[in-house]
Amino acid sequence: MPMAYSVLLTDLYQLTMLQTYHAARMQEMAVFELFVRRLPDERGFLLAAGLEQALDYLESLHFTAAELDWLTDCGRFNPAFVAWLEAFRFAGDVDALPEGTVFFANEPILRVIAPLPQAQLVESRLINLLHYQTLIASKAARCVLAAPGKVLVDFGMRRAHGAEAALLAARANYLSGFAGTATVLAGMQFGIPVFGTMAHSLIQAYDREEEAFEQFAAAQPGNVTLLIDTYDTEAAARKLIQLAPRLQERGVMIRGVRLDSGDLAEHARQVRRILDEGGLRQVTILGSGDLDERRIAELLAVGAPFDGFGIGTRLDASTDAPTLDMVYKLQEYAGKPRRKRSEGKATWPGRKQIYRRMTDDRAFMSDGLGLEDAPQPGEPLLQPVMREGQRLVLPEPLSAIRERVQQQLAALPSTLRANRNEPPYPVEIAPELQEMAARLDRETH
Repeated sequence: MPMAYSVLLTDLYQLTMLQTYHAARMQEMAVFELFVRRLPDERGFLLAAGLEQALDYLESLHFTAAELDWLTDCGRFNPAFVAWLEAFRFAGDVDALPEGTVFFANEPILRVIAPLPQAQLVESRLINLLHYQTLIASKAARCVLAAPGKVLVDFGMRRAHGAEAALLAARANYLSGFAGTATVLAGMQFGIPVFGTMAHSLIQAYDREEEAFEQFAAAQPGNVTLLIDTYDTEAAARKLIQLAPRLQERGVMIRGVRLDSGDLAEHARQVRRILDEGGLRQVTILGSGDLDERRIAELLAVGAPFDGFGIGTRLDASTDAPTLDMVYKLQEYAGKPRRKRSEGKATWPGRKQIYRRMTDDRAFMSDGLGLEDAPQPGEPLLQPVMREGQRLVLPEPLSAIRERVQQQLAALPSTLRANRNEPPYPVEIAPELQEMAARLDRETH
């Protein structure tokens, strides 16, 4: 189910530039590439995500009558330009990394080839869509690497930065390897498994904690996961030993418990002992409460017996690295390579390709960044996904993207799998690309 977009969800300067191009009749083909200039200190790799929503946006891009009326009434745009926008559509080509592909700094994850006005207008929304899901998927992948074999669930909707962010975070987390999400709409829209337990308020609403447990189990007999740290965590675990036989008589099994506060490692050890001694070895323990990959790694390093984790705020807001230096830059216009030379923000010109070199056992060895028409050894990563404004293939199932992510993470160097960022993964700039940049730098503008 495609998400609804307005073409006016953009920056004003996109439209002021378009009016300039329209007046000057600048309609030659332009090549823009979207990439991350540098990795955050906390990231040794990134995971491309959001392509599906980006292609939805490009395919459906148009100005509605209401939007054209607003542009006329705002007084910034001339009538001829607004009239031209009425038939405006994206009819360009797009090459991109498949979703779930690992990438590094300066490597384009998406390339747009279209008449200059079309290629320019889409900049802001493409960054908006690809930046957020890539940011969250990259954080989620670190959580997956920190907790091999554990069930991970996205709990972050309530503190995500808005409704669209909450929904897209659930998608990004799932494609990265999470088991599911607590965000119900993501289940309906993307087919993601939905998980949930209960809040402390349900326990507090009853006079007796054990009554709250029993009533919840009766209402959710197929999914009995109980939050046991509202009052006294270990005492609550002991109450389950008494409750379990009564539930079993009705065919109801306690599947799990959730711990959300206090010394999680110690509580998990004590609860595991109580449950095991009480004959409830099958009951799993889920940890939650301000977790991320670092905290999870610490808990597992001290042997905390968790079977899974619910991860919320630190994931869906990516609190340790809340933004990426993602940009969308003109690399070619009217058949000529273009290069931005701003201090600290210079770009590599021309149409580029990423070539990934692998060891014999299919582990990542290094990447080469070079010109598309000067192939290098390695597997080319950018693939055609849209031609003349139309998709080349049907939307990829999330199951296929999840499988790709598993393969990508397994192929990472051991340091990156361990969430260590040194030494940095080697990305080699081809001599031809360096020579082109040097030649453009000698030109007078």
